[in-house]
Amino acid sequence: MLEWAARAGYAARGFVYVSIGVLALLAALELAPAAAGSEEAVAAVADWPFGRVWLAAIAAGLAGFAAWRVLQSLFDADRQGVDAKALAARAGQGVSALVYGGLALSVYQALDTVADASETLGGDPRQGAARVLELPFGGTLLLLVGVFVGGVGVAGLVRAARGGFSRRLACRQGLRRTAEWLGRLGYGGRGLAFFPLGFFLAEAGLDRNAAEARSLGETLQALERQPFGSLVLTLVAVGLVAFGLYAFIEARYRRIVVPEPA
Repeated sequence: MLEWAARAGYAARGFVYVSIGVLALLAALELAPAAAGSEEAVAAVADWPFGRVWLAAIAAGLAGFAAWRVLQSLFDADRQGVDAKALAARAGQGVSALVYGGLALSVYQALDTVADASETLGGDPRQGAARVLELPFGGTLLLLVGVFVGGVGVAGLVRAARGGFSRRLACRQGLRRTAEWLGRLGYGGRGLAFFPLGFFLAEAGLDRNAAEARSLGETLQALERQPFGSLVLTLVAVGLVAFGLYAFIEARYRRIVVPEPA
């Protein structure tokens, strides 16, 4: 059951990132008004036929993926080891569990309310930043969050350059080559999106100004406003779609070894 929950989670993550990428691509081509982030992309599904059923399935998948991240982080499901590099990767997987668990919870909350799902899911990042800044050492905490998110972006770019995305896949050689290129494009595109997102969060923490925080959708919009912004946003959008497609391949072919109970 844990293995299938993990696979459903990879599929849900793929759906979210493909949705973000498609919406960003439409914005870059001026076929849509603005790029969107993960929560906005999921909320858009609410207006589809059987949209709430889709949301329930996505939420279940995201919850399963969060559980898989916990296994990777705490129980070393991927057999990464305990050296410094492995511990850093496992710490990142632990944070990822919190992120995807929070997104799954927000989808469930949207399903439980009478209000429109897009309003429930489309939370203002400035409100979240303001709550963090109210905590003791809140500015430092928000700065560290921004540095971490930016670090995830840099790590994605480094991983895109290094490759090795097919080594955990059990599939035929042709699909492994496709997965390798999708992984490179996907992690590169996500890295280009996450680095400025981390910068905005770090800047908000450094200046202790919640108004400077941005969501992923707003970060993509900021990229579009730069010189050659439509081209940059197009490249990032293609990368995000590729990341989602790679997640679909992982959902089907990734080697998943669930730790045995003690």
